[in-house]
Amino acid sequence: MFLPRSVKVKRTADEDKSCTAKKSKLSSGGSLLEETTEFQDCKSVGTETSASTDNSSEIVQEHTEPAAADLGVANIQLAKDSQNTEDDDSLEEPIKSFSKSQRWAEPGEPVCVVCGRYGEYICDKTDEDVCSLECKAKHLLQTQAKEKQLTSDQPTDSQAEAHLLNTPYFYKDHSFILGLQDEQVENLKLQLGIAVQGQQVPRPIIEFEHCGFPETLSNNLKNSGYEVPTPIQMQMIPVGLLGRDILASADTGSGKTAAFLLPVIMKVLKETETPSALILAPTRELAIQIERQAKELMAALPNMRTVLLVGGLPLPPQLHRLKQSVKVIIATPGRLLEILKQSSVQLHGIKIVVVDEVDTMLKMGFQQQVLDILEDISHDHQTILVSATIPVGIEHLANQLLRNFVRITIGEKNLPCSNVRQIILWVEEPSKKKKLFEILNDKKLFKPPVLVFVDCKLGADLLSDAVHKITGLKCTAMHSEKSQVERTDILQGLLQEKYEVIVSTGVLGRGLDLVNVKLVVNFDMPSSMDEYVHQVGRAGRLGHSGTAITFINNNNKKLFWDVVKRVKPTGTILPPQLLNSPYLHDQKRREQQRLKQLQNSLVTGDNIMDIIKKHNKNNSQR
Repeated sequence: MFLPRSVKVKRTADEDKSCTAKKSKLSSGGSLLEETTEFQDCKSVGTETSASTDNSSEIVQEHTEPAAADLGVANIQLAKDSQNTEDDDSLEEPIKSFSKSQRWAEPGEPVCVVCGRYGEYICDKTDEDVCSLECKAKHLLQTQAKEKQLTSDQPTDSQAEAHLLNTPYFYKDHSFILGLQDEQVENLKLQLGIAVQGQQVPRPIIEFEHCGFPETLSNNLKNSGYEVPTPIQMQMIPVGLLGRDILASADTGSGKTAAFLLPVIMKVLKETETPSALILAPTRELAIQIERQAKELMAALPNMRTVLLVGGLPLPPQLHRLKQSVKVIIATPGRLLEILKQSSVQLHGIKIVVVDEVDTMLKMGFQQQVLDILEDISHDHQTILVSATIPVGIEHLANQLLRNFVRITIGEKNLPCSNVRQIILWVEEPSKKKKLFEILNDKKLFKPPVLVFVDCKLGADLLSDAVHKITGLKCTAMHSEKSQVERTDILQGLLQEKYEVIVSTGVLGRGLDLVNVKLVVNFDMPSSMDEYVHQVGRAGRLGHSGTAITFINNNNKKLFWDVVKRVKPTGTILPPQLLNSPYLHDQKRREQQRLKQLQNSLVTGDNIMDIIKKHNKNNSQR
């Protein structure tokens, strides 16, 4: 009946059967009407004997005695089963009968689909999270009512849907896409900024309907707000559905998560071996966000369960969830390696691996951990590497991990998001706070909530206090020293506009959908241009426009030439102190010298005779 998450309940196969028999007839025999009757009877008796809930044998009697008169022989056998397992059950934690006896869920924990409390159990018929027997009965009644309505409205569609879910899925280009001329397709890619490298790359889709998804998945896409595919989704989804390895680069907030989740879902939908898919993310917050989107897209699809394996949350519930035949693992590398060392999970059945924010993985030193994890996976799996920027290190990693892969780049490679208006200000260190307060008091620029990035945890706390004292705005600090509960509360507060200003280190600079952020201030210039691209992109999520203001001075002199190369092409006016800096001109001269030396070292038809003569001259001098 239930698949309990709590590790305190350690049941063998026989004990699970006895527990199911003792608690109710919800999972074997009896109609939903009988199930509801049992709950009503149980509630009336439970009120009179609430003081004896610690004795599980009394709970058994409460469930079986009122229903015995109505259900006859079936419940007599039920009583015998409960008597035979009385000794075993005394050591177990009883399954909660009513939702009011269940606690509320902590951030990151499963939530009951009926009442919102802690989803301690998994319904065996729908794979949804529920908190008690009461909520399971309500959930099944709701599900049955929906099924009846769908069956009466669209009987033929339901049959077609069942047939589609039971037949193997093979992607092929839609007839509309095939009808386009090559010139039209290339013009479309050019307009959307889609660049691809690889052999036999499929054409981009125009609509999600071109993929031939099951109706349930198509409805989930619409319910999640996906009406028209973004450029990265248009090209990445068909390539992923064909089972090809992918290296993808696109602006922050361009819809990369859905672009890899849809191929993952279709890849493992009919797989019987579990787990079948692995998604790695560098941070807890990003992993939690990915799982939330995955659950939205997988809703009502059969046997599609996820597990979240991240640090900062208790390990035992995660281990127990792993045993519940989950299809998709969403994890951070450190926690997954910890579980692998305990031999608590086997990855030999993984068919597809996604590594999100690969550049952050490398920067945080996770490359070896990722490689160690992939060693436990069979070599015939599909691999997808995704990020907003693709530095040289990732290209080397891609050549090492991917086979016959397709490289997809949306927009200019490693350039900031085009939806964000960038402002670069030359501000000396002592004047930074004053300039920040001016921006927060400027009615034209100040559009809460504002995200302010600093380079250290202490700086985040101090600046947050200063902003609140001087401006009176609702402000808080966000950094890695905060507990997982605090960080989750801050994120929810940000999305609900509870805070007007959030001062953060780089933990909010990666991958998170902060759609309502219109203004980003880089109080401290990031240590690399790749990090700059991500932080600026917080103000341009999912096509929304925004503004990013960055303070720069001689403390950032190592990045002067990179700033000019990447920001100037966007039309941003750069401060004269930067353009006239001797550090800038020195960096530019050195790069030109390196390029010249590189060109001289290349052997071409024009310079081959000069190289031979130079070589002979050097030998004669020796």
